Amino acid sequence: MGFRGEALASMTYVGHVTVTTITEGQLHGYRVSYRDGVMENDPKPCAAVKGTQVMVENLFYNMVARRKTLENSNDDYPKIVDFISRFAVHHINVNFSCRKHGANRADVHSGSTSSRLDAIRNVYGASVVRDLMEIQVSDENAVDEIFKMDGFISNANYVAKKTTMILFINDRLVDCTSLKRATEFVYSAILPQASKPFIYMSINLPPEHVDVNIHPTKKEVSLLNQERIIEKIKDAIEEKLMNCNNTRIFQTQALNSSALTQSNTRKDMGTEISTPTGDKSQKIPVSQMVRTDPRDPSGRLHTYWQGQSSNLEKKSDLVTVRNIVRSRRNPKDAGDLSSRHELLTEIDSNLHPGLFDIVKNCTYVGVADEVFALIQHNTLLYLVNVVNV
Repeated sequence: MGFRGEALASMTYVGHVTVTTITEGQLHGYRVSYRDGVMENDPKPCAAVKGTQVMVENLFYNMVARRKTLENSNDDYPKIVDFISRFAVHHINVNFSCRKHGANRADVHSGSTSSRLDAIRNVYGASVVRDLMEIQVSDENAVDEIFKMDGFISNANYVAKKTTMILFINDRLVDCTSLKRATEFVYSAILPQASKPFIYMSINLPPEHVDVNIHPTKKEVSLLNQERIIEKIKDAIEEKLMNCNNTRIFQTQALNSSALTQSNTRKDMGTEISTPTGDKSQKIPVSQMVRTDPRDPSGRLHTYWQGQSSNLEKKSDLVTVRNIVRSRRNPKDAGDLSSRHELLTEIDSNLHPGLFDIVKNCTYVGVADEVFALIQHNTLLYLVNVVNV
C-alpha cells in the first residue's frame, strides 16, 4: 500500500480498482470502484466477508508498452509468491493465499496461527523448521531499550544453495545489505559447508532511527548506529552457531535390497570393485592440483622430437645389424669394468635427489625462446637452459 496509500492510489490510474470492505458487527459491507484517483460512484451495499478486499483488473489497460511486459507471467509470478510468503511468515494472525489463475491448488496458503514456527512450516515446509533456532537480541540497558530483535536462524544442519533472509523493521518488509552480508560472513566462517542460511528477523526501532530514502523504491533502508546494531546481531548469531556446531545430523538412505543382492553376486563372481572414498572425502584446492602426469605419453619429450626420414631409418637399422653380426664373429674378451663401476658409484653418491626427481618426473610444457624451455613438476613451473645442458 505504500507509506500513506500512494501505491493503491496509483493503481487507479493504470487499472480498474474495486474495494469491498466490511467491519465486525455490520450487517452488510460496501463496494466502490475507483478510476483515475477518484470514486466512480457512491459506495453501494453488498454481501461481503469480514475484512477488506482490493481487486485490480485490466492492469495497464491504457499503457500498451507496459502491458506487453506482463504477457509472460512466468517471470513475475515467482516474485509474487516469494513476496506473499514473506508476509505470511511475519503476520501470523492474517490468512494469506496465492494461486495462479487456472491452477487448482494455491502455491501459498497460510492460516491464522499463534506460532511463528507454524507459519514458517506452512510456507516453507517442515524440513526448514526442523533446522531453525530462536534468537533474541536487545540493548543492554533494559530501562531505556531502543533496539530489539527476535527471529529464527538456521543451524549447522541446514543446507541450501541460496540465502533466504526475511527482514522486517517496524513491521515493514525491507532489505539491509550490510546486515545480510554480515550474517553470511558469520555462517561462512563457522560452518564447514558452503551452505546458505535461512534467516527471519523482526527488528523494532524508533521510526526516526530508520532512513528509508536511500533507494527510490524505499526497499533498502539504513539504520542509525547501524554498525553497533549489526555487531550485536552478528555476535548473537555466532554464539548460537558455536553452541550448536558440536553436533551434526546427517540424513542417511537405506540400501535397496536389489542393489545389495547385486553387490553380493558380484563378490561371488570374483569381481573386485574399488571405491576411492579417500579421494572424494578430501577436496584438493585448485592451486595444488596437478593436471599432467609425467608417465603419460602425451607429456613426454619424445613426442616432440622430429622423426627421421624412412631412408635414414633403414640405413641406421642396416648398420645396427652389421655391428651385431661382426660382434658375434669377433667376440672380445670382457675387460676390467671396475673403473666404470667406481665412476657410476661416485655419480650416484654426488646425485642431488631433488633435481633427479624433477628431471625424472617432469612434464614438457613448451619452448620459451632459443635458449630456455619450460617444464612442469607437480605444481611448479621451471625454466631450463637447454643450451648449456
